[in-house]
Amino acid sequence: MAKKTVATLHTGKSEGRSYTKVIKMVKSPKTGAYVFDEKMVPNEAAKDFFKN
Repeated sequence: MAKKTVATLHTGKSEGRSYTKVIKMVKSPKTGAYVFDEKMVPNEAAKDFFKN
């Protein structure tokens, strides 16, 4: 019964798969410590996020 529930979730909308969570480590100018910059971006913009 659980397998059928999981299978129906995969056949639904695929809108959630068009976004990617990206994490970039950035050095803080104030303290010099590293902080993580996390964002949800569309799959097409993932490479642009890391260029900046």
